[in-house]
Amino acid sequence: MMLTEIREADAPPEVDAIYGRLRTAYGLPMVNLIWRHFATLPGVLPWAWESIAPATPLLPAATARLMAALEPLPRLAMGPDAAGIAALYNRGNLSNLIMLTALLRGPTGSAAGPVPAAAPPAMLPKPPPLPRFEALTPEAQRGVLALARLHCHAEGIIPTLYLHLAHWPALLTPLYMALSPLFGMGKVTALRQKALAAASLEAEAMRPHLAAPPPPPPEALAAARAVLTPFTGQVIADMVPIGLMLGR
Repeated sequence: MMLTEIREADAPPEVDAIYGRLRTAYGLPMVNLIWRHFATLPGVLPWAWESIAPATPLLPAATARLMAALEPLPRLAMGPDAAGIAALYNRGNLSNLIMLTALLRGPTGSAAGPVPAAAPPAMLPKPPPLPRFEALTPEAQRGVLALARLHCHAEGIIPTLYLHLAHWPALLTPLYMALSPLFGMGKVTALRQKALAAASLEAEAMRPHLAAPPPPPPEALAAARAVLTPFTGQVIADMVPIGLMLGR
């Protein structure tokens, strides 16, 4: 079963308004899967956004430090189309790994001073529309699923980067062939652990700046936390180094 979501094109006004604030804060012309899933859980999307919003001006410097902590990285030369899509997901995944780790841990309880005002990052170019899995050819579906299954800890979750790359289905098999040995030799696991360690430091620096809005209903909050744990601990942490390698 795939993760439920409300896509941007299908978002009702109250959801679309928060999606718009996320796009502006991240300088990203799309909304990542975890936020689209939050929109399906009662009260979770506004709670999550209002929690992290005060700290978002700190993201550009924090994501730059996280990238630097992962160097040196191998290169996955899949061409300009893959690199362009990866650049979009890199900004989202780096930001989300930090912010959602902080959200999962919660505010520190001792508020820091206000974050200095800063202009939001420049908006990245808009990508082609995100394909729907069921609309892909059988061959492209197999390619996307093969890539998703490399992340054996993420059963039922298809990283959206792979789905977006299905616009160029000829890339899917070469990407699988390039990534498979990196998973098999434990290199992706090692890079994930490195990303998690660096993101943990950045998340701790964010926590004093988080807000504490009223929480969503207990059942919805529990469902959100149940997804946040594998996303921050594994899924996004895998995709950060993979995206950076693709974006070179």
